[in-house]
Amino acid sequence: MDDDFKKNVLKTGTTILGIVCKDGVVMASDRQITAGSSLVVGKNYLKTIPISDFLLLSFTGSVSDAQRITKILPAELKLKELRSRSKSTVRQAANLLGTILYSGARQSMMQVGNLIGGVNPDGSTELYTIEPAGSVLQVEDYDANFGSGMPYVLGFLERQYKKGLTVKEGVELAKEAIKSSTQRDVGSGHGIDVYTITKEGIKKVVTQSIESEYKDQ
Repeated sequence: MDDDFKKNVLKTGTTILGIVCKDGVVMASDRQITAGSSLVVGKNYLKTIPISDFLLLSFTGSVSDAQRITKILPAELKLKELRSRSKSTVRQAANLLGTILYSGARQSMMQVGNLIGGVNPDGSTELYTIEPAGSVLQVEDYDANFGSGMPYVLGFLERQYKKGLTVKEGVELAKEAIKSSTQRDVGSGHGIDVYTITKEGIKKVVTQSIESEYKDQ
């Protein structure tokens, strides 16, 4: 299983990222989906989506596994909240997703990694990264999980991220990080979607497409 993961980790053509800010969280992704490393099969696929009124999920990897997660996780969260009669925290949602991925990994390796961010019942915000085998880590600054754009994003953010930046600054940083990735990573491109998570809730703040243009020389 470890060998399979290593073989596929850089074949998951995607860029996702999350940035922790002093007043919230910023999450962003590109829109391109690929078959292997040579064929673009989609140019307008949303890889960051709200799964509840307080949780936002980004994914990298197999589209089928990602679609399965976006169906299972909201249903399991709803059942959990009905049983406990309380709203889940972001940590609880992240751990539930980790458990789902871990169970899937024991049967057949699920090729999907996730970032999950959200608003807690007390109004605080958090961001977690969950790798395909199910381990869960809280993100204290920024992360790009295991998409093919990860090296470019982390290299950019390593130099540009500053502790205590605002959500507004985080949005601009996320845009530039995605642009850096789409310039060099063949698995990423065709658009940018950026969301903010604050105590007021989840808001989509950037929707951009990348258009091909041919010029005479």
